[in-house]
Amino acid sequence: MKPSMKTAIFPGSFDPFTIGHYDVLVQALKLFDKVIVAVGYNSTKKGQGYFCPSTRVKIIKEAVKELENVEVCSYTDLTISLCRQYGAKFIVRGLRTTTDFEFESVIAQANKKMDGELTTVFIPASQEYSYISSTVVRDVLIHNGDASLFFPPQVDIKKFIKEIE
Repeated sequence: MKPSMKTAIFPGSFDPFTIGHYDVLVQALKLFDKVIVAVGYNSTKKGQGYFCPSTRVKIIKEAVKELENVEVCSYTDLTISLCRQYGAKFIVRGLRTTTDFEFESVIAQANKKMDGELTTVFIPASQEYSYISSTVVRDVLIHNGDASLFFPPQVDIKKFIKEIE
């Protein structure tokens, strides 16, 4: 990696990775040379979510297989530690609502306090995806609804649902 390369970490639980997340990622790729989609999870947290972290990584890899300069990983440490590991100076956060901004700005300020070299870049989801949340998509999945509407078209979500049944 050349020193002038702008690398960003796009962290989240991504449970699951929706078309809204994909939209934010595509926008981030216009700003950065490389974006690392990082599935964060707390191994001590009770309940691991709808999809296990390794399945989340597989879903994201399927979603981004045609994109260049995207890497996918999982991590359990602080996001700023992951940024240091990859030499990233930027964190990408997607926003759907003003409530998202209020929550994310507090985290951004804490990250900046812990590492003054980091800059958080907020990217609003495109209007057509701003209503999609992982919580809503999980609810559709749990109740056997057609969740394919909420995923990037290249993701065969039925294949991943079978993995957890």
